[in-house]
Amino acid sequence: MVLNGIKAIIFDLDNTLIDTAGASKQAIEEVMKILIDKEQYTEKDAHIICDRFQAKLLHENLDHSKMTIDDLRILHWEEALQSIRPGDHKEVAKVCYTLWKTSRLELMTLSESIKNMLIELRKQARLALLTNGERQVQREKIEACGASHFFDAIVVGGEHAEEKPAPSIFLHCCNLLAVKPEECVMVGDNLDTDIRGGLNAGLKATVWLNKNSSFSSNPYIVPHYTINSVVDLPDVLKNLK
Repeated sequence: MVLNGIKAIIFDLDNTLIDTAGASKQAIEEVMKILIDKEQYTEKDAHIICDRFQAKLLHENLDHSKMTIDDLRILHWEEALQSIRPGDHKEVAKVCYTLWKTSRLELMTLSESIKNMLIELRKQARLALLTNGERQVQREKIEACGASHFFDAIVVGGEHAEEKPAPSIFLHCCNLLAVKPEECVMVGDNLDTDIRGGLNAGLKATVWLNKNSSFSSNPYIVPHYTINSVVDLPDVLKNLK
């Protein structure tokens, strides 16, 4: 495969290379079983508890001087449990969190087809992994799926002043890979962060992973290419102009 003018490729992690959404869903199902079978919650209440925990994940505000991300997420479970049954639920919250976290990480894997694709691409281009999120959480995912073996650079947004879609973090990746933006391609599933950021940073091309064949949620963000599976990327790169 000949990569026309492409010297580097930047990949998103969550829901691009690993199925974070699927892993999270299965992990929640494991916690549901514990809540129903061991803690004697009704199925309805167990659903409410899990939904409230997941809602808290979307609006986290971690102060590292006061607690760790693990402590914060145990607190999320505790508050969700208290919303159904007032009282002391610290121990149950720890059990829920440990099970959720462990199950989730175990399910975050790189498929053989994705590994093979990365190996082949790396023979002709430098590869970077660029992921948003809290440092510990993202580093644990990267370790769990063994991604470090396949990339020349790994950048976690939570370790920098700005995350995607800020152009600065894309340009930082380019610097690490020793390439110009116009020699680099961005691949990701999120229009607002991956594609917007790649466009604003002036990368050669952006490739949107649209697994559900849905319409763009933002008509003002137009990727150069769209694929339904990340393993279709080499076909795009071969024909990229």
